[in-house]
Formats: sequence, structure tokens, C-alpha cells
Amino acid sequence: MKISDVLRNKGGEVVVIKPDDTVSTLLAKLAEHGIGACVVSADGTHVDGIVSERDVVRHLHSSGSGILEGSVASIMTSEVTTGTAHDDIADMAATMTELRVRHVPILDSDGRLAAIVSIGDIVKHRLSELQLERDQLRDYITH
Repeated sequence: MKISDVLRNKGGEVVVIKPDDTVSTLLAKLAEHGIGACVVSADGTHVDGIVSERDVVRHLHSSGSGILEGSVASIMTSEVTTGTAHDDIADMAATMTELRVRHVPILDSDGRLAAIVSIGDIVKHRLSELQLERDQLRDYITH
């Protein structure tokens, strides 16, 4: 199974924030969309970084509430693990677990932002696969 299988059900919408937007703006976007991370991109097509709820919490703890009016660029992760739609789901899950990342931007063949997957998306897809397998086995046994 490939990441494209996850994206087929999830879709390719990506919530993007600009590097010079404030952390307060970020928090509003996260709440509005019910998500845990945003891709940071100045132009909306290239990944400049990623910023998550965890980044906000860590910086609030170390720097205080002043970070809320600071820029997203000041708290984002600049070295971002990315993937493609052709990546194997199990490999992506292993990478996310090993690197302790919950969100991976997905790039198209030209290196432009195409989608984002979370560990939750991958788990949900895998659970759906297991449910389908279970149902098929049950049907096979009972018929």
C-alpha cells in the first residue's frame, strides 16, 4: 500500500502558514481547522518548515507567552521530513515513529507541496484495511 491510498480517502488539502505570521495566527488556524500542525511556506508551494502544537507548547514553556506575538519562523522546524505519494505506508509509519514526527508533508514529482499525512491518517487507513480483511474472512467462513 502506498501513501496515495491514504490520500485517496483523505484528500490533498494542506493548511499553510507564512513564516512571518504570528504564533497567535497559527493557533487560530490550528483551532479553525481542527489540526495539529501547519506547513510553513512563503509561497504556498514549497516547504520552508513545519510547526505544530508541540512546538508552541515547548516554546511557551521555555520563553513565555511573548512568543505568541513572535513569528512562526522563530519556532518552526526547518529540517522537514517529507514524502511522496509513491512511498510505502509501512515505511512512512516506521519513519514517523523513528523520527518522532506526527506530520509529513507530501511533495509532487516537482518538489511542490501536494498534501500532508499525519500518523493518525496512517493509523485510520490501516484500521480500515484490517476491518475489510476481517469482514472478508468472516464472509468467507460463513458462506
